[in-house]
Amino acid sequence: MQTQAAGPGAFASFDLGRVPSPAFVVDEVTVRRNLAVLADIGARGGAKVLLALKAFSMWALADLVGEHLDGVCASGLWEARLAREHYRGELTTYAPAYRREDLAEILALSDTVIFNSPAQIARFADLIAAARDAGQQFEIGLRLNPEHSEAEVAKYDPCQAGSRLGFPVSQLRPEHLDGVDGLHIHALCEQGFEPLARIWASLEPKLAALLPRLKWLNLGGGHHITRADYARDDLVAFLRGITARHGVEVYLEPGEAIALDAGILVGEILDTLDNAMPVAITDISATCHMPDVIEAPYRPALLGEAETGVSVRIGGPSCLAGDIIGDYVFAAPPAPGDRIAFLDQAHYSMVKTNTFNGVPLPAIALWNSETDALRLVRTFDYTDFRDRLS
Repeated sequence: MQTQAAGPGAFASFDLGRVPSPAFVVDEVTVRRNLAVLADIGARGGAKVLLALKAFSMWALADLVGEHLDGVCASGLWEARLAREHYRGELTTYAPAYRREDLAEILALSDTVIFNSPAQIARFADLIAAARDAGQQFEIGLRLNPEHSEAEVAKYDPCQAGSRLGFPVSQLRPEHLDGVDGLHIHALCEQGFEPLARIWASLEPKLAALLPRLKWLNLGGGHHITRADYARDDLVAFLRGITARHGVEVYLEPGEAIALDAGILVGEILDTLDNAMPVAITDISATCHMPDVIEAPYRPALLGEAETGVSVRIGGPSCLAGDIIGDYVFAAPPAPGDRIAFLDQAHYSMVKTNTFNGVPLPAIALWNSETDALRLVRTFDYTDFRDRLS
């Protein structure tokens, strides 16, 4: 999900004709800048910072991530495998539930495995014991639901009524922490520091007596730390204060913040028509390439959108009637063959792409906005569509 209005940044000077269409283009300079901000937060706040692969898994930049962050966090077996193949540093794995047949490998791959409830930990006690008897070293965490809502969109609120994410703090008892090394609390979505401070203010009194038993506290993701208006000095003081008061190491798991404003999705106008308003069909599909446009929903920013002119509805090439990206203002009506680009598409969009209707997947390119070097990292073809079907 993406709700912030992105500026064109370095992409204002990028020639959209340099890449195939459609294509994600990621600026490694912006990624490096974001990583440097996060590394500074970790250093000054005395915290460890992990990349959330669920938001940004472009492993072509794994070495760059490793230069700045303490490791990564995975959402299940396949992301854990990807982490060990391409990334370095710590690996934390969390999923709302685990399959028994996957957990042995997850325990072997991970430095920390976080469970969603005490019942899960108890149910898999035999696998945990067997892994440790075999000499594997890992820590166990428990995800808590703070039961304090701050998310601005209900469907993205981990603390909504009936949420499956985390064990309700109101049900937590001291015995639930037997064998548990730390707590995981993820309750934000694309937010600043103030909601985090309010969540912790509601939660700290409930946990104060239990925290001396623990090694660490993981505050999850959803922190827009690299956004220009984020109160980073306040976050640093907040992190240091938790460690000073409770003696626990603090973790953060930003994903979107690493790639914020770092990528565009380039497309081409395929056809135009008029149906009560001008309509343009592009090879970018909301349902296939930017599903959060439909799921969130939100309106992605268009590179170079005019302030005045003609309003044009842009939609994708699939048969889904709702494959509509949004209405945009053009100085002159677009024509077939014109290139367009949507901003801030490096995070989530890239990892959520699919081939519904046989719509091709976008290529992936890496650009350096300082040197203008451009590398086509990955292209996809018919076999990528064929081989996932029967």
